[in-house]
Amino acid sequence: PLLDMALFTQLADTAAAPQACTQIEIVGSTGVGALTIAFLAMLVSTIVMAFKAAQCPAQTGKRKFFFCNTFIVGVSTLAYFAMLSDQGWTAIAGCRQFFYARYVDWFVSNPLIILNLGLVAGVDFVTIAAVVGSNIGTTVCAYMGAISVVPTVKWFWFLFSLGLFVPVLYALARTFRDFATASGSEMVGELYSKISWLVIVAWCFYPIVWLFSEGFASFSVSFEVIAYAILDIVVKCVFTFIIVGNHDALTTPAPAAPWRAASTFEPSVSGKQSASFTV
Repeated sequence: PLLDMALFTQLADTAAAPQACTQIEIVGSTGVGALTIAFLAMLVSTIVMAFKAAQCPAQTGKRKFFFCNTFIVGVSTLAYFAMLSDQGWTAIAGCRQFFYARYVDWFVSNPLIILNLGLVAGVDFVTIAAVVGSNIGTTVCAYMGAISVVPTVKWFWFLFSLGLFVPVLYALARTFRDFATASGSEMVGELYSKISWLVIVAWCFYPIVWLFSEGFASFSVSFEVIAYAILDIVVKCVFTFIIVGNHDALTTPAPAAPWRAASTFEPSVSGKQSASFTV
């Protein structure tokens, strides 16, 4: 009986363990072409942004935006070079090629995008840090879901990722926008509205691609690569060039908080100080 029980346990463990892949679905020639185009787009954008950062006088206050832009596209350039060089990937459940280099890119570049949006709108760094933390959690949960073997665990990670993603979208669409509006500058408001909605709309497509790629594995690896490449180019290259093209709006400072009253004290005729409050 003990021998039968040990044999049964061994067979059960073997059945539950993931089977080794004899053939892995990898990116095809079309996907490689998309990786090449994305790499070149990121590389050119990095060179342009680095040149703009080097040429921008520090006194104007614009250099920090160009530095953020440089690292946003610079990190993506390295990630796409790794994927194009057949690095930064492994096989996941379903014997499918999985580029984890993409998640390393998102882990670094997405917080920089949020930082840049916050700097444009004049958001305080505590609020920016909170949104960045939620975004990092979104990326980590999406990665854990992608590499999960058990389907139930995979979908729990996906739900966790969505739960952390919603506050990020809300902050960009509402909280950051309030700061931009409170700046009193029409150029800042227009610039923030333009780049924030570009990011929000593009980011909303990422979970959809994940759902049918790392999730259901309905998309081929090549189609997955093409979809992510298009989204990355839009949310990084287009994003950074819009900021550069509207650099005049970057010199207008924004207040620390849109709901906080600003107080000024002026001496009265009697010599006492009178306070006036404006919202």
